[in-house]
Amino acid sequence: QLQLVESGGGLVQPGGSLRLSCVASGVTVGYYAIGWFRQAPGTEREGLSCIHSHDGSTYYTESVKGRFTISRDNAKNTAYLQMSSLTPEDTAVYYCAAAFYYRDCPTPRAMDYWGEGTLVTVSS
Repeated sequence: QLQLVESGGGLVQPGGSLRLSCVASGVTVGYYAIGWFRQAPGTEREGLSCIHSHDGSTYYTESVKGRFTISRDNAKNTAYLQMSSLTPEDTAVYYCAAAFYYRDCPTPRAMDYWGEGTLVTVSS
């Protein structure tokens, strides 16, 4: 059983940056693709970015391309989402999730494990 815990959320001004972390425990995260998702009130959970378990392949949805960067450090069992040029539209609860198969990311229903989420608020 893989447990995921997100951190790094908070209040940031428009144009600012944040780095989210996702720490895994229970099973070596190196077997899993990691995805970052977000959900704003009244909306469906949205897949933002994915990273392959070990070959460095990444995916970004159009709305975050050029602004967000996903990375991972398997030795630390941790994945990251570096976010920059944030706008109020980026306000949401951000989740990390793991999938055994990279092809399953970023389909929310296909992910195998989820964290509890961390709130990101972009406001002046």
